[in-house]
Amino acid sequence: MTQALGYCALLRLPRIATLLAATGLARLASRMFVLAIVLYALDRFHDPGFAGWLSFAAMAPGLATSPLSGAILDRIGAPRAILLDMAASAALLVALAGTAWAGFDSRTLLVGLVGLFSLTSPLSAAGIRTLLPRLVPPTVLDRANALDTLVHGLVDVTGPALAGLLAAFAEPPVTLLAIAALYAAAAVCLHGVRGTGGVASRPRPLLRQAAEGLLTVARTPTLRGLVASYALYQVGWGVLLVAVPVLIARDVGSGAARDTLTGALWAASGAAGILGALLAGQVRAIHRERRFMALGMLATALALYPVAARGEVAGLAVGLAVAGLVAGPIDVGVLTLRQRRTPPERLGRVLAVSMSLNLAGIPLGSALGGWLLGWAPDMALPAAALAAGLAALACWRLVPAHDP
Repeated sequence: MTQALGYCALLRLPRIATLLAATGLARLASRMFVLAIVLYALDRFHDPGFAGWLSFAAMAPGLATSPLSGAILDRIGAPRAILLDMAASAALLVALAGTAWAGFDSRTLLVGLVGLFSLTSPLSAAGIRTLLPRLVPPTVLDRANALDTLVHGLVDVTGPALAGLLAAFAEPPVTLLAIAALYAAAAVCLHGVRGTGGVASRPRPLLRQAAEGLLTVARTPTLRGLVASYALYQVGWGVLLVAVPVLIARDVGSGAARDTLTGALWAASGAAGILGALLAGQVRAIHRERRFMALGMLATALALYPVAARGEVAGLAVGLAVAGLVAGPIDVGVLTLRQRRTPPERLGRVLAVSMSLNLAGIPLGSALGGWLLGWAPDMALPAAALAAGLAALACWRLVPAHDP
């Protein structure tokens, strides 16, 4: 019977709807923050290079500390770890709002606070996806991941649009406080899944557990291949994060017009991602994940160049929409394959390490994009396309075709 479970039936399983609601609110806050902080930096400092480094700071420290975060996740349990991240994130957003209200122009202070914000992010990013396979039957894990990706797609529609509108028509402190309120709301929803995911019965030294997560990723061919291919794929998205508002500004100017159009284009890409996630769940990705990922990454490369690089704003809109459409199958494939081939007793620490390494391409791409936009703006989109093309090759060559 579990094989026939559809999306509505999955949502009726205990705690699934509550978990997805908490997931959606937390991701909405995170998605809004990443775009809002770039727009804020562009308006205040008028420096694409600094905006790229600020985006790097919003993600890189958390990626570096992910082995420790994974060990904490397995030790205290996913719900507590996620709550810890949400409380810390809300507090740091309030601090950022305070500095914006006070008019502090220190780049060092801004980078420092944004870097602190990123430190706990692996707790919720990995924690939520640690809980999901514990709440659904294994035979419908791909459909559960499609629902999870669907939520991500909804966030990609609403998050950039809300961030763009708030950045255009509200003061920066108001935007930051609104994002902090979303983290608080996610924490309230998470109380509905407390008690899910146990704490290790025989605690070992925290650093040893962190090292176990790293070693498991390093020794598992599937996880190594996913790190290489998906990180390269995310380099392209990191470049786009900084490039999209800068390229739009060349056509419509800066200010409210740029911010609103930037949010609209990212929202359209997210809407396409919803459709892609639903299709991926319907055609069943289990045991075909590698093919889904490689073809999707190749399609992303073509969407970014030549499609997005031609036709000014119209071409950029079409390219982002196509990239968003194929992102759904790619993400469902990555999630399902990683969960299926990871030892269950190490799922928390392995997911924290693996997901963070997979996402390492975003901050690297943001830094690269900021540098290219200041030096050779027309090279930004070809560079993003090249990264996606190399990702497709790495996926096909490095990810094993069959389960061990």
